[in-house]
Amino acid sequence: MKTLYLDCGMGAAGDMLAAALAELLPDPAAFIRELNGLGIPGVTAELETAAKCGITGSHLRILVHGEEEESCDHHDHACAHDHSHMHEHPHDHEHPHDHEHPHDHEHPHDHEHPHDHEHPHDHSHHSHSSMADIAHLVEHHLPLSDKVKADVMAVYGRIAEAESHAHGLPVSQVHFHEVGSMDAVADITAVCLLMEKLSPDEVVVSPIHVGSGQVRCAHGILPVPAPATAHILRGAPIYGGSIQGELCTPTGAALLMHFASRFGDMPAMRLQAVGYGMGKKDFPAANCVRAMLGETEGAADTVAELACNVDDMTGEALGFAMEQLLAAGALDVFTAPIGMKKSRPATLLRLLCRPEDRERMVELLFRHTTTLGVRESLCRRYVLERSVATRETPWGSVRVKSASGYGVTRRKYEYEDLADIARKSGRSLADIAASLDP
Repeated sequence: MKTLYLDCGMGAAGDMLAAALAELLPDPAAFIRELNGLGIPGVTAELETAAKCGITGSHLRILVHGEEEESCDHHDHACAHDHSHMHEHPHDHEHPHDHEHPHDHEHPHDHEHPHDHEHPHDHSHHSHSSMADIAHLVEHHLPLSDKVKADVMAVYGRIAEAESHAHGLPVSQVHFHEVGSMDAVADITAVCLLMEKLSPDEVVVSPIHVGSGQVRCAHGILPVPAPATAHILRGAPIYGGSIQGELCTPTGAALLMHFASRFGDMPAMRLQAVGYGMGKKDFPAANCVRAMLGETEGAADTVAELACNVDDMTGEALGFAMEQLLAAGALDVFTAPIGMKKSRPATLLRLLCRPEDRERMVELLFRHTTTLGVRESLCRRYVLERSVATRETPWGSVRVKSASGYGVTRRKYEYEDLADIARKSGRSLADIAASLDP
């Protein structure tokens, strides 16, 4: 299985992600030529070599009408929010950008071209653009596949929804400022196009370092992560750390949330390519996103194991509890006989679930069992890739479950289908199974 792992130990921004992914291609220069050939108004992209803390990687430089847009509308400060800031005051040109322009030079990723105001049409005549304007440019003027177009708009949708939530405005009233709009289109389109080219079966994203401290914006001093970024990253594992500044921008957050299959540690894989996407600012740690592409056998993930002891429940009550847990999404539920204090016979009830489901499972364990306490542990789980196919037989359709990976392949007929045939034909399960594999 082709797996892409994104190491976001120094956050993420649109241009950093694009540069890291471009380095995974056999010919990054050819991709840059393709990006420049899309016809994004006034945009020219360059992939330049950059080094941080002794590590060499690439930086995606976006020029709009020959200039790299690094200033926030009427300010000269570097923008940390790589164009992800939607300006919610469509007509007030003096209003800098909500929380997203941390104009105080402490933004880690001032590599991120200032705003993600994606102004679709005439970059010089419109000062703001709406989601409808962006959609018109992406869907009608850029020669992209339907999938890439859908990905680009889905990423913008996440940013617009976050800005809407942060500022209490309907999405339809959220506007992107003109300055920096085209380089935002370039960054987001580049990442979506690269994802299509790489076509990973799974995208694993590390816990995201968002930075710490505060950022200054037009509305005052705001905490890191900024409100829109925090809203986008709901459900993802994030952390602060000692580095002062904003490491994850709204655009970077939206791209990660859109493409991540799951979050976690780097899986065991046969590594094929490594890419480093560099930011502009220098920190004690290498300011980059690292992308690692490789092959994994089967799949591995993290599961939560919840366990409790019960000594005063009937078998029927335990069976009902197990049914409720499985119906609520537990991956597996099983029991084992144990001996407790004073030689009391009891039952150990264990269940496996996804980490994000554990609180709900704990609640159900207390509701449907008599336990007074639940233990939790996180486990690394290695599983075979599984699939289900349907086979037509003289007795009807039978589902066949297959599993493969780690050098093994297994196949098994669905019990319920065989049992149904056995009941109707009066034959044994063994006879039915044998007749399917003569």
